[in-house]
Amino acid sequence: MERRFFRLRSVQAVALEVLGERRAKLLGDPLKVTVDGVVTMDLQENLRGIERQIDQVRQTPAPDDPGEEEEADEVMGVTWLTPGRRYR
Repeated sequence: MERRFFRLRSVQAVALEVLGERRAKLLGDPLKVTVDGVVTMDLQENLRGIERQIDQVRQTPAPDDPGEEEEADEVMGVTWLTPGRRYR
């Protein structure tokens, strides 16, 4: 994360890059897999969740953005990060 921050110079850009990578990884694999009578795995909600997080990050002013310093004090954004896949 530290290397990304020094390369991108923005917390918001780092968050967008990480979420974009997670989204790309989900899109690289099938979103829904069914083995008849055994298991069904559906990752479409995970994809929607990541896309919602990307939208939230884009809409919320970054705390390190110099042009948004006054507004950043009044706005609080909350984002939940979840693993791309859950293993049992």
